[in-house]
Amino acid sequence: MSPVQLSLKGRALRLLSGREHSRTELERKLARFEEEPGTLKRALDELQAKGFISEQRVIESVLHRRAAKLGAARVKQELQSKGLDPQAVAQAMAELKLSENERALAVWQKKFGVAPATPLEAARQIRFLAARGFGAEAIRRIVKGLASA
Repeated sequence: MSPVQLSLKGRALRLLSGREHSRTELERKLARFEEEPGTLKRALDELQAKGFISEQRVIESVLHRRAAKLGAARVKQELQSKGLDPQAVAQAMAELKLSENERALAVWQKKFGVAPATPLEAARQIRFLAARGFGAEAIRRIVKGLASA
């Protein structure tokens, strides 16, 4: 018994059933399965018209999954890599930056919980928070003990 070959629309729906994908992501992932030029565009147009593809839902999904663990810079990078509208990404980042200090403090407390005793430990904590994409001001407040809990 041979496996059934999925259509482009079927493959897109399978991807969308796992998580929200932007149109650009779907185009990237499905381009190799396109047999006739234009069929992928038509399939994605139809899915977008029916509401299966939504940039706003992709943004909300990424924010929900990643914002608690990552800083605004890393979340922005992830959203941009998905090929989303730059204005929508900028608007989401403006809202996310309002809670940057609180989120950075929560991540820091979970990982470390105590102020650094040595400059070496302070550098380690700074690198950790910077790698997570938190801004320099938020990192400075937390590591120097200026953050209000």
